[in-house]
Amino acid sequence: MNEALQQIVAQGAASILAFSGLGAGIAMIAGFGPGIGEGFAAGKACEGISRQPEAKGSIQSNMLLGQAVSETTGIYSLVIAIILIFANPLVGTYASFITDTVLGK
Repeated sequence: MNEALQQIVAQGAASILAFSGLGAGIAMIAGFGPGIGEGFAAGKACEGISRQPEAKGSIQSNMLLGQAVSETTGIYSLVIAIILIFANPLVGTYASFITDTVLGK
């Protein structure tokens, strides 16, 4: 590759990494929702148990199932953020696309 093409690829790769970091930060905002929701559910479960102690088992099992389901969104956002930061597949794809397009391969 000539020097101009290397510079274009380097600038594009830097932009991709910068926007990947921004995307990872935005993805981690999704971690706030499950935390708030799980705290709200636990509080309401405690209220329900205090009103009807005989329904403790049913209330607790439903609360835990709901919290497990809501936690998956936080885990998915964490996985996406890790992929964007550490295993960014876009940089290699961008470099090969530019070199193939410019060099005509």
